[in-house]
Amino acid sequence: MTGTPGDLLATIAPAAAGTPDIGFGVYVHWPFCARKCPYCDFNSHVRPRGIDEDGYLDAFRRELAANAALTPGRTVTSVFLGGGTPSLMRPQAVATVLEAIAGHWTVAADAEITLEANPSSADAGRFRGYRAAGVNRLSLGVQALDDAALKFLGRLHNVEEALAAVEMARATFPRLSFDLIYARPDQTAAAWEAELRRAIGFAADHLSLYQLTIEPDTAFARLRDAGKLIVPDVDAAADLYDLTRAITAAAGLPAYEISNHAAPGGESRHNLLYWRYGEYVGVGPGAHGRIVLDDATARLATATERQPERWMERVAACGNGVIETETIFGESAGDEMLLMGLRLVEGIDVGRYEAIAGRRFDERRVADLLSHGMIEVLADGRIRTTPAGASVLDAVVADLAA
Repeated sequence: MTGTPGDLLATIAPAAAGTPDIGFGVYVHWPFCARKCPYCDFNSHVRPRGIDEDGYLDAFRRELAANAALTPGRTVTSVFLGGGTPSLMRPQAVATVLEAIAGHWTVAADAEITLEANPSSADAGRFRGYRAAGVNRLSLGVQALDDAALKFLGRLHNVEEALAAVEMARATFPRLSFDLIYARPDQTAAAWEAELRRAIGFAADHLSLYQLTIEPDTAFARLRDAGKLIVPDVDAAADLYDLTRAITAAAGLPAYEISNHAAPGGESRHNLLYWRYGEYVGVGPGAHGRIVLDDATARLATATERQPERWMERVAACGNGVIETETIFGESAGDEMLLMGLRLVEGIDVGRYEAIAGRRFDERRVADLLSHGMIEVLADGRIRTTPAGASVLDAVVADLAA
């Protein structure tokens, strides 16, 4: 089912299945930033004249209620407040959202509650307020430990401010992750190694390390198209990727996903929920969800209106901001599971894939990928990509899905 008119959730029957063995997550999208970064293609918006925070909170509550009606009896194992810049929200606003979630579902005692923050909006009192509201994990957008690189990336903070925010977060939250972007123009392997080693010295249990990619319709894409921005070529980027994995592994923060590194037990449980093809609801402008339907193998994919003000209007009219739904089942669901699960070092459970996709892998294709060193079969029968296969993940997925 797809469409855009009216309340698209009104005819969906609640399902009791879920993915209790993997978990149930709630994603809340706060779409506002102080400034749009030139590399960013996320659904983020700048509102210099301010926003109606109370109005958005009321809309969040209504959309949470609509999603809760479709997912009765679930236990929330993770909440992720992403953006945008959720650290621009008042701590009381975050508390209001978390209270609404707890009012609709049971929240596990050990649930992971993550909030994204930027160093430019870091404040000790605000951080304490988020912690008091229930946030127990902070994801901090550091992006670089080089002032020139931060300026190039359009960030509002410098290195000193970034490291002060890291220290403040470590003193406030039980768990902390921060992001860095590498494979920047003219970045050498030696420079990246020094920057990464410095970051590891400040890290807690998790680092997200992303290669700079030029996304369509961004300021960087326009600069590239004008010949004013050149990023490292494929081979140079691959060398930096290999270096990243080697350094983090040696430091006790091995990769558990293509771009994410953690000490054992420090993995992002919310992101693992996505990659393990678990169930989650998404609320807020531009949020996506995957709700398990009655037969436990099909999923309802939901997407909300991206433009914040139009999203609020739609929630006021329909009780939710969903503008697209699609029932995903069979091979389409299997393809999604492959694309997500093969990002993980743990790989995928072949039996679960076959149950969801309703098909078996082509043994000849599996043998071919094995012979070319793109995948490997683990002792328990799981399939995962090798580092070489992970670098061409889309091609591996397409081969296995054919």
